[in-house]
Amino acid sequence: MARITKGILGGFSGKVGTIVGANWRGKDIIRSVPTPNNRPPSEKQMLQQMKFKLVIGFLRPLGFIQKKYFGVNSGSKSRINLAVSYTISEAVQMVADTPELIYNKVLITKGDLTGFQNVVAAPQAGNKIKLTWEDNSVQGNAKGTDKVTVICYSKELDSFAIFEAVADRSALTTEVTLPAYYATKDMQVWAYLNALDESIVCNSSYLGTLKLI
Repeated sequence: MARITKGILGGFSGKVGTIVGANWRGKDIIRSVPTPNNRPPSEKQMLQQMKFKLVIGFLRPLGFIQKKYFGVNSGSKSRINLAVSYTISEAVQMVADTPELIYNKVLITKGDLTGFQNVVAAPQAGNKIKLTWEDNSVQGNAKGTDKVTVICYSKELDSFAIFEAVADRSALTTEVTLPAYYATKDMQVWAYLNALDESIVCNSSYLGTLKLI
């Protein structure tokens, strides 16, 4: 049974015969009821499903970041949609018929803020990672008050450690300490900058694979 939500001339939600009404992203839409398809997926479809599952699983913990900081909402595509589409098309490769992420092509954030200049990361004793970069706070739309976030990922543990707003761009260095269960693990590391008012972000920088010591 359908429900009229805005009076007799408004949109409706639910099923009426062979059509379904819904409100999606603030718009009333009507679509036909999908026809059941019992055919097994093709090899190409299965491959795409595998890629999608891999990417969705990897990006899910980053959703709260990418909702704010991945491109611009475009029509029916949210920032999350854009992040998934980008990652599938640009940051996945096939290895022995299995999709794998290409970490140096993964973007955590995507935006127009001026990024880091010569940023480098290195492991330090005690499960720490130290970042250093050069001062470019007068370049483009950069500001010394832009905030640095560091993101670390362990493939072995399938786990992220996220350190938000740990330093200003003007600090030129920061250090993060990972929990003890990451000890000796290989970590994929990224960092990004966002404006103090969170209005704009840079493309994230991939800083390599680091083994904690």
